[in-house]
Amino acid sequence: MNVLKISLLSAAILACPSFKAQETQRLTADKLNEYGILYSLPITHLNIEVEALKTVKKAGPYARYAEKFLGVKGAILADSQSWEIKDVSISSYGVPDLNNQWLAKFKSGTSTFMVIDDSGLPLALNAEPEMAVVERKRNKMADKSILEGTDYSSAFSEEMVASESMLKRAETTAQKIFELRESRNDLVSGNADKMPPDGASLQLMLDELNRQEQALTALFLGTVQTETKVFRFDYLPEKEVQHEVVFRVSNAFGIVDKDDLSGAPVYLSLKVIARGELPVDEKGKTKELPKGALMYCIPGRAEVSLSADGSLIAKEALEVSQFGVEYGLDPKIFSDKKQPAFVIFNPECGSIRKIGTLSNNE
Repeated sequence: MNVLKISLLSAAILACPSFKAQETQRLTADKLNEYGILYSLPITHLNIEVEALKTVKKAGPYARYAEKFLGVKGAILADSQSWEIKDVSISSYGVPDLNNQWLAKFKSGTSTFMVIDDSGLPLALNAEPEMAVVERKRNKMADKSILEGTDYSSAFSEEMVASESMLKRAETTAQKIFELRESRNDLVSGNADKMPPDGASLQLMLDELNRQEQALTALFLGTVQTETKVFRFDYLPEKEVQHEVVFRVSNAFGIVDKDDLSGAPVYLSLKVIARGELPVDEKGKTKELPKGALMYCIPGRAEVSLSADGSLIAKEALEVSQFGVEYGLDPKIFSDKKQPAFVIFNPECGSIRKIGTLSNNE
């Protein structure tokens, strides 16, 4: 097998990670491609995924009378909005390095094939790849506030509507709340003047009483709605860094770009904890690259951490191709007619995940 490194003048593509189901393509060395398979080794990018919680508080129109008429303290007195980070994850993914492409040439008569992903990165040779399914967080939209619109008006009595002053309306609304509670207690205890005919009807009546009480109580206590959103950021590790701003948290706009000064900064630090090294023989001498080798990456490892307000919020140790070296597998092992070798790659950094022969590949 002859291998030719392809040098391209175009810059490497900096693409965001794809979160759809990964598509693969099987390339076979045959006459049509002159028994050659073109593939790229990856540049490792970081995917920073942030789950943030938005909290919206709305004050009810009768907030200042909550303690007077309901005996409840802690009513929401003013509308407000806030954001907080609930979870952060750091993962790696590979982007094809168009300046680091390789053309693998195989002997005719072999049935060698390579599986690549939809971006052109090698997943496996002479074997099917190990496809890990990653479950991504989903955005959860906020429920509508009871105070929005006129949903609560269905529980108004004639006296409540006719009241002219805010104080009087609050007082009659509180009386209605206590009447609803009394009616519910009578139904639960079986002391209502007219009991429903069956359990299903009873539950319907209780649900409606609860709905009305909740709507009217919100006029005093206010409401709290939460909404979960997921934001993703791409980061290209090139060197060690300390406290580099990668995004910000704004109470007004949520998770925002690092250049948006409306938010408080979240910092990234990256430390190289190991660099990839070429293999050595029993004498400690660097091994020679096999002729026509199938190239792969021996990556380095980096410790990546995120911090905000002086506190650590995420930390991960990941393999990074940029901090490693390239080496190659002897092509002879893939053309053995009795026990041809197979290899499965890590597309995030171009390293070898698994290697063996087809006879013991389960």
